[in-house]
Amino acid sequence: PMSLETILAFSLFAFVTSITPGPNNLMLLASGVNFGFRQTLPHIFGISSGFLFLVLGVGFGLGEIFTRFPLSYQILKWTGAFYLLYLAWNIAQSGPPGDDKTAGSKPMSFLSAAAFQWVNPKAWVMAISAISTYAPTATSALVIVGIAVLFVLVNAPSVSVWVLFGARMRRHLQVRRSLLIFNYSMASLLVLSLYPLFSAA
Repeated sequence: PMSLETILAFSLFAFVTSITPGPNNLMLLASGVNFGFRQTLPHIFGISSGFLFLVLGVGFGLGEIFTRFPLSYQILKWTGAFYLLYLAWNIAQSGPPGDDKTAGSKPMSFLSAAAFQWVNPKAWVMAISAISTYAPTATSALVIVGIAVLFVLVNAPSVSVWVLFGARMRRHLQVRRSLLIFNYSMASLLVLSLYPLFSAA
């Protein structure tokens, strides 16, 4: 079992890695602005659920695939990059609800957000770091499950802060031009979030 000190240290790790900027939080901020908090809830729960299963997968050995088959990491990296570019495009095309030019825009669904975690490079780094640091080799399955659940309990409220901030900004971005500037800025930041991934290659 994890000691109290380890639980506190891990909780701090989970909080810092969850609340710092990354693809998930940038998309949540944009969703909060464009759709409000309530409509973004499935997106939040999708992130937490997808990440829960990702941490469990890594904890039970899925991360070893990258070590044994380096090509699998390249496939993940490029798949994630192309999907992020697609999401950035969607954010750039978002607009005020009811706008005819953006009638097809809608918040990310629960399943889409959950699936995205499996191609989100930052989520993989977080999951692998959590397991390698706080779940020593030959640790029990109960500890791995505990780490995954604790991470989600910290992650969900942490990422929600970005949605709340976006929802508060919503009232100041009612003018279409201002909202478009915001959306293009968020889309650009999402694309820039790929830089660390490829600069380290």
